[in-house]
Amino acid sequence: MEILKVRNYDEMSEKACDLIVEKINKLDNPVLGLATGSTPEGMYQQIIDSYQRTKVSFTKTTTFNLDEYVGLPGENPNSYRFYMNEKLFKHIDLPDNRAFLPDGDADDLKKECRDYETLMYIAEYIDVQVLGLGLNGHIGFNEPGTAFDSRTHIVELDETTRKANARFFDSLEDVPKKAITMGIETIMESKKILLLVSGEKKAEAVFRLVNGEISEDFPASILQKHENVILIADEGALSKL
Repeated sequence: MEILKVRNYDEMSEKACDLIVEKINKLDNPVLGLATGSTPEGMYQQIIDSYQRTKVSFTKTTTFNLDEYVGLPGENPNSYRFYMNEKLFKHIDLPDNRAFLPDGDADDLKKECRDYETLMYIAEYIDVQVLGLGLNGHIGFNEPGTAFDSRTHIVELDETTRKANARFFDSLEDVPKKAITMGIETIMESKKILLLVSGEKKAEAVFRLVNGEISEDFPASILQKHENVILIADEGALSKL
């Protein structure tokens, strides 16, 4: 695991953007794995700025998001489809039919999981996967205890995860209790992983990620076994290393 130390959130966002733009410009048909939440927002703004300055085009890019809440249609402002549209998709030239998220409102959720895996298989999997790091070590919505050999699946959200995401909703009660997420094995098939971490509140999780044992009790620990992970973290997040 390569560790890139940056000063702050803005520099983390800029560095992540630079690495993604560089990869897109090198590949004929790049496939990106994208994340949501507060961590990647700065990176998405940097990507939009790069696009507006004609440094990159997304017309031949395909994207797959890590996860989506169960029960929220794409037009719901709290859905990740809505988030991606607002934070990135509608500001760049990525074709609509190349921007994939799980459908959390599908009639048959298990079939939706299988179909999502099939789409990634057809795309020959992800060239660069963006990840954040949960306080409890979750990646995507793979909570502690998730099997390392899991594929895209339905998950019960841990209470700590729901509380962390409650700031995006009117109340904790409004936060869905289930989600569809890429599985850990699916994530590990990505050719390159960018793990973005910012702030002192994540310092303990970063310490455990780098120095702890590999255990399903801390899902992100499996990243120690991936051959191409870049951890981009600021001074606060690295303060315990």
